[in-house]
Amino acid sequence: MSVRRTNSQKQILSLLKQLQGEINAQDLYVKLRERGETLGLATVYRGLKALKLEGTIQERVSPTGESFYSLISKDHQHHLNCVGCGRSLSLDICPIEQQLIELCQAKNFQIFYHTLEFFGLCHACQNQQPN
Repeated sequence: MSVRRTNSQKQILSLLKQLQGEINAQDLYVKLRERGETLGLATVYRGLKALKLEGTIQERVSPTGESFYSLISKDHQHHLNCVGCGRSLSLDICPIEQQLIELCQAKNFQIFYHTLEFFGLCHACQNQQPN
């Protein structure tokens, strides 16, 4: 089945493919404007939402509540998020990959992507906590 996309969605996808990483909507908007695209910020948000709902891109929400968008890839990452300083550390493995595959097969569910985020305090922030 072919997906029909708006010009703005095509422009967003094109930029995300070039970035090969995650980006927030405001920075994506700025980069699109730098390329000479005339999209408004609201159009960027609508395009990101539509692409996420069709399963083409994924959204990760940081500890500060900011959303980051990227293409879905098999090399997905999970994060340890510090609620003290807001830093996110990527995990090299997915601790639930096999269980998720088995669950989806058992429930006859097609999954596009998944996220797994842990929230706590990094070593530096733990050392700043009063005893």
